Amino acid sequence: MQEQILIAGGGIGGLAAALAATRAGTEVRLFERSAAFSEVGAGVQLGPNVVRRLQAWGLQKPLQAVAAFPQALVSRNAISGQALARLDLGAQAVARYGAAYATIHRADLHQLLCDAVKAHADLHLNLDNPVDYHEDNGRVVTITTHQGKQIEGDALIGADGIWSRTRLRLLHDAPPRVTGHLAYRALVRQADLPATMRTDVVTAWMGPRFHAVQYPVRGAELQNLVVIVEGAAPDDLEHWDHAANGADLQRCLAGAHRQLLDLVDAVDATGTAWRLWPLADRAPMAGPHEMAQGLVALLGDAAHPMRPYLAQGAGMAIEDAAELQRALTMHDLELPLRLRRYALNRWQRNARVQARAIRNGEIFHARGLVALGRDTALRALGAKLMDVPWLYRGDGSSASVL
Repeated sequence: MQEQILIAGGGIGGLAAALAATRAGTEVRLFERSAAFSEVGAGVQLGPNVVRRLQAWGLQKPLQAVAAFPQALVSRNAISGQALARLDLGAQAVARYGAAYATIHRADLHQLLCDAVKAHADLHLNLDNPVDYHEDNGRVVTITTHQGKQIEGDALIGADGIWSRTRLRLLHDAPPRVTGHLAYRALVRQADLPATMRTDVVTAWMGPRFHAVQYPVRGAELQNLVVIVEGAAPDDLEHWDHAANGADLQRCLAGAHRQLLDLVDAVDATGTAWRLWPLADRAPMAGPHEMAQGLVALLGDAAHPMRPYLAQGAGMAIEDAAELQRALTMHDLELPLRLRRYALNRWQRNARVQARAIRNGEIFHARGLVALGRDTALRALGAKLMDVPWLYRGDGSSASVL
């Protein structure tokens, strides 16, 4: 009989998991809290490690139609404005890692995955119907939806985000931790900006207790700008998308280089709305038990929420889904062993990315002598410091065995 996989959550991770599980030959029932599929306006960076996974799913052409492909990653000092280092991407990324480096509107990535899953007859989408409860009796998983329906499946994948209810029921651990970092985000039409402020590269501005990143999305039609500062989070953490304004951001950027401040002013002048996201995360994973137990597995932010300083949050969710697909095809193993293999092959890589993201944040926001050392090292070593071969070459699929 065809196995049935239940999925809690219809974000990027949930849709990637649904596509992967369907490609593994299972029937999938996905349950999403929202009444309609949608994603907030924000950019996402996809390293070659992630683009290769999308290519393997036959999504290269849809990706090319909506993404941008920056020619370089540039680091700058946010106070002096000085360019510190440059890592060439584009064709050089393809030559090094077998795929390009892409930047994409989050809604475009979500829609790309949504279109792919809708093409499969064995996938059933249930909107406005979150999973309120689940029970694993060792033979089947039974979920109770918000509409009161009870549904049995052979396994449950919790892809319900950083505030995952599936995780809380499975691991009984504490809520995510508040980082003290706030992300101001804006998406603006490049044509509405002065020509000197338009970009075809990823630029990271590093300053004391803040940093900014700008890059093109949607075929370079739009520019994504995110400025992360340190400060007190709003009281309502679970609803992480809050209105914000440029005046508050300007105060946070006191002392920044005029070029960066002028960019913030130019975004304001277009009438573009700023959004504020308080950032939360968890400590790096400590073992495979944090990703799978019995017939229940976690994926993406539900398993390993991470800070955005390595630009791999969405990427690790997509890698998780690819490994889930590989594990589900191992039909000689019982399903709990397949989910355990999935967890064994993913947790160490996810933990490494989580730890590296925390370290990068400390480097980006450094002050005094540490910042001076950072800038000196970047000027001297340049691309060697900015490249991440262990990340871009691999996907963790053979890191462990049973």
